[in-house]
Amino acid sequence: MKFLVDTCVWSLALRRKPTAALSPDETRLIALLADAIHDGQVVMVGPVRQEILSGIAVPARFDSLLKALAAFADEPLESSDYEEAARLSNQCRSRGIQSGAIDILLCAIARRRSWTILTNDQGLQRCIVATSTP
Repeated sequence: MKFLVDTCVWSLALRRKPTAALSPDETRLIALLADAIHDGQVVMVGPVRQEILSGIAVPARFDSLLKALAAFADEPLESSDYEEAARLSNQCRSRGIQSGAIDILLCAIARRRSWTILTNDQGLQRCIVATSTP
């Protein structure tokens, strides 16, 4: 099984302040991420890498995150991934579900490759559910 890890989970693991208290669900997600990394099951895509690295004001922190993410090669994306994302976006909209471009792209990428998305983002979870049926 491969896991496409959403930015929010990476942020919990890599960007949060060490003193921040985690909920039980957040603790579970970080443990699942650590296990998946250990087992070689984590995949990365460029849009998630960009989101993780965006908004880092301290250059040393940016460089630290850049080095941590260097262990994960980007999965190549194809035009068909973006076309599938557009189709899924239309499907979500027809069901009254709004989705961001990156979220729906992640759904398309994971769906086409039979990967699991690791997230705690409610909006993305709604997209996953909405796109899991034709």
